[in-house]
Amino acid sequence: MSGGLYSMQSKDFDKTLDLSKVKPYGDTMNDGKVQLSFTLPVPTGAEAIEAAKQLLKQMGFDNPQVVFYKELTPGYTFFNCYGSTTHTVDYSTIYVPKVESDVMDMHETDQYIKDNIGRQLVIIGASTGTDAHTVGIDAIMNMKGYAGHYGLERYEMIDAYNLGSQVPNEEFIAKAIELKADALLVSQTVTQKDVHIKNLVELVELLEAEGLRSKVILACGGPRISHELAQELGYDAGFGMNTYADDVASYIAQEFVRRNKM
Repeated sequence: MSGGLYSMQSKDFDKTLDLSKVKPYGDTMNDGKVQLSFTLPVPTGAEAIEAAKQLLKQMGFDNPQVVFYKELTPGYTFFNCYGSTTHTVDYSTIYVPKVESDVMDMHETDQYIKDNIGRQLVIIGASTGTDAHTVGIDAIMNMKGYAGHYGLERYEMIDAYNLGSQVPNEEFIAKAIELKADALLVSQTVTQKDVHIKNLVELVELLEAEGLRSKVILACGGPRISHELAQELGYDAGFGMNTYADDVASYIAQEFVRRNKM
């Protein structure tokens, strides 16, 4: 009985889904339900709630509701709100540039490097510039890895060096020259006033000035880094949310082979 009900629901689901007019899904298809959280610089009270509702209407939401609010500090109110958006997107026309590689696990990547390269790949990673965050680069580089995905230090066919955080671009490049790096990994947490963008661009410019840019595979990553942004800044690849050492190692190994076959 339950299986038949599921099949019926799936069939109805497919009938109501139009990928050319996609809306958020809350309780039923096409209801447009959205949850938003934000802070307004106004005192907590009835006027603040009405201000939040009016703002939601101007943002294109029907039936806006404030389901929770709280004073953060005098003059500032935090809101949790619901509403139904009137807007849609044409999902069928969307194209997003992605890193082009077949993702392999650690053992498969090690074997791929043995079979196609025949030596260890030297990979250096760091959070460069003023970036003091190490969670991202540690998740990729450290032996223990993250969420069951071993870091690059554990790979047999990768000689990995994690330089940590707040590494000046000049020192990063000097280390790359010293160790004859095949690939450089830069972890950047998005900062106010786009300081991370300036730092990422500076590294590319310094590598070009040293005549090294074409000699290394250059990748960057972070919670708000996309492959498209990375390429715009002069990098070969960008790794954003929900990517692991598997993704990075697979790409570098395959890209190294591709370049050396050209």
